Amino acid sequence: MQALDAVAVRQWADACVRSLDANREDIDRINVFPVPDGDTGTNLLQTMRSALDALLRTPVDTVGAALGALARGALAGARGNSGVILSQVLRGLAEAAQGASTASGASLRRALWRADELATAAVSEPVAGTVLSVLRAAAEAARDCTSDDLDEVVTVAAKAGAEALANTPRQLAVLAKAGVVDAGGRGLVVLLDTLAAVITGREVEEVPAVVTVPRDALTTAREAGSSEYEYEVMYLLDGTPDAEALKDELTAVGDCVSVVGDGAGLWTVHVHCNDIGAAVEAGVRAGRPHRITVARFADQIAAQAPRFVRDRAIVVLVEGEGAVELFRSEGAAVFEPGDEVTAADLLAVVVSTRARQVTVLPGDPKWREPLDDAVTQAVAAGQDVVVVPTFSPVQALAALAVHSPSRRAGDDVVAMAEAAAATRRGEVAVSDREAITWVGRCRPGDLLGMVDGEVVVIEPGDADVGALACRLVDRMLASGGELVTVLLGRAAPDGVERVLEDHLRVVHPEVELAAYRGGQRDALLTVGVE
Repeated sequence: MQALDAVAVRQWADACVRSLDANREDIDRINVFPVPDGDTGTNLLQTMRSALDALLRTPVDTVGAALGALARGALAGARGNSGVILSQVLRGLAEAAQGASTASGASLRRALWRADELATAAVSEPVAGTVLSVLRAAAEAARDCTSDDLDEVVTVAAKAGAEALANTPRQLAVLAKAGVVDAGGRGLVVLLDTLAAVITGREVEEVPAVVTVPRDALTTAREAGSSEYEYEVMYLLDGTPDAEALKDELTAVGDCVSVVGDGAGLWTVHVHCNDIGAAVEAGVRAGRPHRITVARFADQIAAQAPRFVRDRAIVVLVEGEGAVELFRSEGAAVFEPGDEVTAADLLAVVVSTRARQVTVLPGDPKWREPLDDAVTQAVAAGQDVVVVPTFSPVQALAALAVHSPSRRAGDDVVAMAEAAAATRRGEVAVSDREAITWVGRCRPGDLLGMVDGEVVVIEPGDADVGALACRLVDRMLASGGELVTVLLGRAAPDGVERVLEDHLRVVHPEVELAAYRGGQRDALLTVGVE
């Protein structure tokens, strides 16, 4: 589609309603800002339904008229702060397309920029990490797009919006604490993706799954200074009020204030407050308020789903595609940290289990600092989280092998800790730098055999990896052992596990070998002896 017309706008509005309906519960569940009232998805859906209803009842034959009808319907039926912002997004699109029969890529670029201006102006105190950040990213990407083709502009805008959504927990502490992205931002991404699908003809891609956590442990995580306000008051206002004066008056009695219009004499007013009468009286002095709605946050929070849906879960931090699948097959929730990992990332994994008690098995000590921060936040929010000291994925495997859901939680943690501690860990790796070790100097490219984190064998880079692995295992078995577990790294030579198997059959026939493709980057082999 190279031009957006009235028919396409109807298709988009209808598709938006269906997409928001499909994603409503997920969006409600991650709603923690500015108030954890669990209704952002519902409010967006109801606002968009009101917009679609207005469009279907209005005869239109141009894109400007169609978008204008949507904007008016959204403003009249706006629900919550998110609905108010959505109405201004639609108003921005309508203003940019006013008088036009169709909209091109250049028109969409202007429309998104105008939508960003109006949505930002609608919020009394714009905050980074919200729907406004997602909208700004989409508008900037559309502005910077080198093509004027409609499909190119909408595609880059939708992609930029999704990327900005993923970044919201890094911008807003309350999102990071809860392990979620911004609910309003996710709703906007649903709308952008739906628009891209209508224009390009491709199916709507599922919005990437985000970590969800109920809010009953986060009911104080509101905007700064707003924890005292118990009610959300909204109403429509007819006339020509002094919007800035009304904002000032409402700010004196509450927060999350917005006073926005459709450009034709209809205004929507929104405020969080305790004095409902004062909020309504301010509207009476400014114009004619009608369709007044009041919601009590405590009632909304109380109606939410229970926070925990199971008693216990195991979370494993491990790298390598094969290792990830191995732990998942054993029933663990797995997180692959990659090059950079933050406390917010780890907290997201812990809270997403929705388990009352979580045991974490880290596969590497380098993640200790962000993991400690994540555990502290999870415990502060009411979740029981215990980290079992495991310094290698083979120790995590040993711990997981003795896990028993039927055992008391405390006893189960002790059993896993004992199994991990009884497992000696070893590695065959390639040195990436020159260093002094307990057994001499190593140079870049040398093969290193390590036991419990210390280098015990150094071989030239062209040495036989299989032979070195056999020497390492012999050393580890010197103090006894019944089971050797090997995770093969991404760069492990073919057949090295067979070399180990043949060696153990001859030298240690009483020992069992279990070898798996781990796919880890940092080690050719990771070895555990139990």
